[in-house]
Amino acid sequence: MELNKYIVDIAKKAKEASRILQAIDSETKDKALNLMEAGLLKKKESILKSNKIDIKGARSKGLSPAMLDRLTLNEKRIAAMAEGLKTVASLKDEIGVITGMVKRPNGLWIGKMRVPIGVIAIIYESRPNVTCDCAGLTLKSGNSVILKGGSEAINSNRAICEVLKEAAEKAGFPDGTINLIESTDRKSVGILLKQASYIDLVMPRGGEGLINEVVSESRIPVIKHYKGICHVYVDEYADLNMAHKISVNAKLERPGVCNAMETLLVHKDAAARFLPVIIKELKDNGVEIRGCGKTRRIVKDVKPAKEDDWSTEYLDLILSVKVVSSLDEAIGHIARYGSMHSDAIVTENYNNAMEFLKRVDSACVYLNASTRFTDGGEFGMGAEIGISTDKLHARGPMGLRELTSYKYIIFGNGQIRK
Repeated sequence: MELNKYIVDIAKKAKEASRILQAIDSETKDKALNLMEAGLLKKKESILKSNKIDIKGARSKGLSPAMLDRLTLNEKRIAAMAEGLKTVASLKDEIGVITGMVKRPNGLWIGKMRVPIGVIAIIYESRPNVTCDCAGLTLKSGNSVILKGGSEAINSNRAICEVLKEAAEKAGFPDGTINLIESTDRKSVGILLKQASYIDLVMPRGGEGLINEVVSESRIPVIKHYKGICHVYVDEYADLNMAHKISVNAKLERPGVCNAMETLLVHKDAAARFLPVIIKELKDNGVEIRGCGKTRRIVKDVKPAKEDDWSTEYLDLILSVKVVSSLDEAIGHIARYGSMHSDAIVTENYNNAMEFLKRVDSACVYLNASTRFTDGGEFGMGAEIGISTDKLHARGPMGLRELTSYKYIIFGNGQIRK
């Protein structure tokens, strides 16, 4: 089928489905989600088989270890996907909820009702679990979804999507609720981004190149799941044992994801005690350290950091390290080089903690905790459709509430405007 017609037909079908989805009750949604959960577990061997095909192809193309990690599925990750669907099913349905009712002097009652956004397109790379998370969240929030994954994950995405679509249709959802663009032609993204008549919101999830391409080409509103240049700042008043534990987790627990630490900032009064120990630990675990001049004077065997290192999302076992003279310098560094994703301070000083929390303008700001918690599941959302580094209309991990809008509803008893 001709590519343009193929994409337009999917968008039209999704729009038609979205009109029906607005009125589907919570019980039916939860039934679909529970069938999706059971289907994933039942078909896990088939999904893993498809994933192995993708992994083999990705290795032959020389994908980085971080990208391979994102692409890889195993029984534990499939179980986590299924558990996410189960959690989403247990969450309160936002659609139809009425809030803020106010009576006007003329007797009118005015309030807001939560409604779905409509049709949401997700353009993403590598991670096939995104297919499951986004389908589950959009279904529960009454939206239809168009999924456009990367060519490197096409077999995995197709296998997962087949299970999810079958479950949704069995529960009574219309064809077009969950849609996967199976074309691996790069032109398909450009065509998709022109479907403003049918698609209400686009969310890109992937590297900087993908996001910039979507933002520049889209005729549809975009919420950016932008890069994660995440910082941990070890203050002069930090508990260094805690700082050590947090820093190791933030970098090593899963270095190829957007909430991993990419830059470690250390106050000058803690640097001599902290840096030799933490750098040894990280290097013993395969991390390449790129440090400022002060860092390299404290720990000799460290590569010099270049200017562009401070603004690089490595998604790999590489870490930039900088010694700062004050809390102000740390905050200034984050403001200049950060991506407004997730940043943390480790300190026992209340005033410094509150100063950092107030002044660091990121979607998620942590006190004495790892940045790795920036995740829909960890925030109690069951899953997430993305992590917004924008400020409108959503910020941080996006769950059910963030996939809705509202409309004003007005109750009267014959009022007319004079």
